[in-house]
Amino acid sequence: VQLQASGGGLTQAGGSLRLTCAVSGGTFMHYGMGWFRQAPGKEREFVAAISYTGGRTWYADSVKGRFTISRDNARNTVSLQMNSLKPEDTAVYYCAATRVNTPYTTYYFIQTYDYWGQGTQVTVSS
Repeated sequence: VQLQASGGGLTQAGGSLRLTCAVSGGTFMHYGMGWFRQAPGKEREFVAAISYTGGRTWYADSVKGRFTISRDNARNTVSLQMNSLKPEDTAVYYCAATRVNTPYTTYYFIQTYDYWGQGTQVTVSS
């Protein structure tokens, strides 16, 4: 399974960006999907996740109400709409996939995910 993230860039505080992750090489609906981020000098952290049907979503408290995760099972993509961006959102963002039988309660954890994309840089200036 290959994951390719895109859509990062530079924006000012209060701006918006939309990240997209294209998945290939597997049956997309067999995977729950997540987004993580890693800022310089910090550990990788959970941002958002979505169940394999798209019916359930989870968010880190720091992004709740500002970010929205969605998936298009016809196009094999998962997206992260990021609004009201803050300088502290600056990081490399990674998409990840976990097999469908993974318990939802573990979606917050890095070790849950089996496949990772290469990351896309998001920079928010103040």
